[in-house]
Amino acid sequence: MEKKEKAPVLRFKDTNGKDYPAWEQRKFQEITQRVSTSSISSIDFPSVEYEDIEAGSGTLNKDVKLKEKNKKGTVFNKNDILFGKLRPYLMNWLLADFKGVAVGDFWVLRSQNCDPKFVYSLIHSKSFQEVANRSSGSKMPRADWNLVSNTLFFVPSQNNEQRKIGELFSSLDKVITLHQRKLEALKKLKRTLLQKMFPKKGHLKPELRFFGFTNDWEQRELKDVAEIVGGGTPSTSVPAYWNGSIDWYSPTEIGQENFAKGSKRKISNEGLNNSSAKLLPAHKTILFTSRATIGEAAILEREGATNQGFQSIVTKEGVDVYFLYSYKHHLKKQALIKASGSTFLEISKNEVEGLHVPVPSGEEQAKIGSFFKLVDKAITLHQRKLEIYKKLKKGLLQKMFI
Repeated sequence: MEKKEKAPVLRFKDTNGKDYPAWEQRKFQEITQRVSTSSISSIDFPSVEYEDIEAGSGTLNKDVKLKEKNKKGTVFNKNDILFGKLRPYLMNWLLADFKGVAVGDFWVLRSQNCDPKFVYSLIHSKSFQEVANRSSGSKMPRADWNLVSNTLFFVPSQNNEQRKIGELFSSLDKVITLHQRKLEALKKLKRTLLQKMFPKKGHLKPELRFFGFTNDWEQRELKDVAEIVGGGTPSTSVPAYWNGSIDWYSPTEIGQENFAKGSKRKISNEGLNNSSAKLLPAHKTILFTSRATIGEAAILEREGATNQGFQSIVTKEGVDVYFLYSYKHHLKKQALIKASGSTFLEISKNEVEGLHVPVPSGEEQAKIGSFFKLVDKAITLHQRKLEIYKKLKKGLLQKMFI
C-alpha cells in the first residue's frame, strides 16, 4: 500500500519561519520497538503496576521506590512508554523518567527513529486511541499488538518538529498535573477543616474556631433551624404547565456546583399551582435530594421549585445558609442511615426534619459560612482552570495530529 503525505491543521514553523515538510505515514512498529526483557524489581529498579498510575494523566500516585520488592515484570528504561493494553480506554500510560519493571498487562514501547515525547503524545491522539481500542475480548478487552504495530500513522519527517510537538504536550501535561494536585490539596484541606471546625460526635465545641468564640454549640434537630419543603411534578399532559419561567429541578441537576443557578426545565405559575411543587426562596434554600441519590445538595441562587425527589431545606431567620450547607456531608450520612425502600432508597420529610445539626451563635455561623464559601470558590476556580487546560489539550491533539 502506497504511503501518503499530509499536513495537520496546526503546526510549528521551522527556525526560518517556513513550513516543515508534509508528514509521512509510517507503521507504528517503525517508530517504536516493543520491549520484552524480564527482570525482578528492587529498590533501584522499582515496579510499576496499573494501580500506581493516575489514569489519563500519565503520572504516578505514589513513590514506587517504597513499594514491595521482588516483583517480576518487563524492563523499561528512561523515556520508554508504558502502555496499559488491558482495557486501553482506561488510559493507563506513563512516559518513564527512571528505570524499572512494568508488572501486569503493559506494553513497554521504546521509540526508534522518532522523538519519545512525540510518540507519547501520539498515543494520546484520537487516531491512535481508535486503533488501540479495537481490542479483542469482551469481558477483559486488550489492545491488539498485531493491529496497532502495523497501523500507519502520520509522523513529521523532521526530528525538530517531532521534538517541538513532544515538548509542547509534555509542558501542557505538567500544567494539568500541577492544577490537578492543587485541586486535590484544596479538597483535602477542606475535608480536614470540616472535621475540625464542626464538633465531633459527643462534643459541644469544635477543635478549631475563629478568635473570640468560646460558647458551647447547641445540638438541634433540622426542623429547629429550617423548614423542610417537598416537591412535585405538574402534569406533563398539560403544555401550559411547562411554558413558564420558573426553574424546576430534578435530582440529576444537583451535585455538580455549589449553587443551583438555573434548571433545564421551566414550569409556569399555573403548573406550580396545580401540583405539589412549592416556590422556594433564593439564597435561603438548600436543595437536598431525598430519593435514590440521597443527600446531593446545592444552594438555590434564584427562586425555583423541585420535583418530588427533594426535601429542600429552607433556613429560618438568623440561620446562615452556607453554614448549614457546609454541614451537608454529615446530613447526608444521617439521611442514608434513615433511608429505606425496596425499589430505591428514600427519606421522608419527617425523617429529614429529625436530622441533627450542631449550631453555634448566628455570628459564628456567618463566619464559618463565609469562610467555607471562599474555600469552595477557590476549589471551583481550580476545577475550571483544570477543565480549560484539559479542553485545550484535547483541541490541540485534534489539530496537531492527523
